[in-house]
Amino acid sequence: MTRAAKNSSTIVIGGCGFIGSNLADSLLRSGESVTVVDNLSRPGADQNLAWLKEAHGPRLAVRIADIRDQNALVPLVSDAKAIFHLAAQTAVTTSLVAPVQDFEINARGTLNILEAVRASGGNIPVVFASTNKVYGALADIEVANVDGRDLPTDVALRTHGVNEERPLDFSTPYGCSKGVADQYVIDYAKSYGIPTAVLRMSCIYGPRQFGTEDQGWVAHFLIRALAGDPITIFGDGNQVRDILHVADAVAAYRSVLAGIDRFRGQAFNLGGGAANAVSLNVVLNEISRIVGHEVRIHHAETRIGDQRYFVADTRRIQSSLGWRATIGWREGIRDLARWLGSNHSREATMERFVA
Repeated sequence: MTRAAKNSSTIVIGGCGFIGSNLADSLLRSGESVTVVDNLSRPGADQNLAWLKEAHGPRLAVRIADIRDQNALVPLVSDAKAIFHLAAQTAVTTSLVAPVQDFEINARGTLNILEAVRASGGNIPVVFASTNKVYGALADIEVANVDGRDLPTDVALRTHGVNEERPLDFSTPYGCSKGVADQYVIDYAKSYGIPTAVLRMSCIYGPRQFGTEDQGWVAHFLIRALAGDPITIFGDGNQVRDILHVADAVAAYRSVLAGIDRFRGQAFNLGGGAANAVSLNVVLNEISRIVGHEVRIHHAETRIGDQRYFVADTRRIQSSLGWRATIGWREGIRDLARWLGSNHSREATMERFVA
């Protein structure tokens, strides 16, 4: 590790969100000192914070702050051991309605974090949560329907997925703001020597995800299905994603940090890979089996910037860090369904997250 000040802690910014709370829990369980930073603006963040406090008590440090507040960030990160940056505005739909807010959170907020690190001396590792949306809508990828899945006609793409050599092609304000942040994080390793790395995530799902129609679609589908409510599919449902269980995502984040001195300034695709490439319709069929009844579906027009196909080629992160997805998509979806069933009453979950 590049830096480990005495009594310093690992900071998880966005640590009360879905991935952040799982990551913070993993770090704490392995004996790390952890500070979560969050503004608690997302639905479910307060519940995730309560869960972390109950599980870890005074070992967990909490700071309520917003990454748009530069003055608040400088003292928070000044003696950090490392930083995981997962705070974001995460919905394409929201970015189209409020592009300035989207920019301020995703682009300016990330720059604020990097500048706070630079002000501290510039030697604190930063691992950033980026997105596959930096590759754009991928409209040039020719696809054919194969057993209800839109798959590339190109054999290499179909076999391995989209790799990191794919040109960046930002689409939608969300894609632009996350893409700007992605590139700033990489450049601060080049320009200022800060040990940074980027993970361009595909569809992460699992416990502690309070999915909505705009973001977190696997959990959203399950929540709606468990409530007996209809699900809206934008498009025909044949679009393909590689879904990744959050436990595997957490392992990837920790592996990247552990190897940050070797991989500073690099970006890695992070997803379930070809083995976990599923269409929305295939996921819905599996959810129908889990809940014991056919899920009701409504169709709407395809949304702006939606990719017909995205599967992450994870060979770079596998070869560099020895990481690989270990939880198959069927097993993972059933794990999420068990968590939804055991941790939340049907009424409370539906009232808050399925309005």
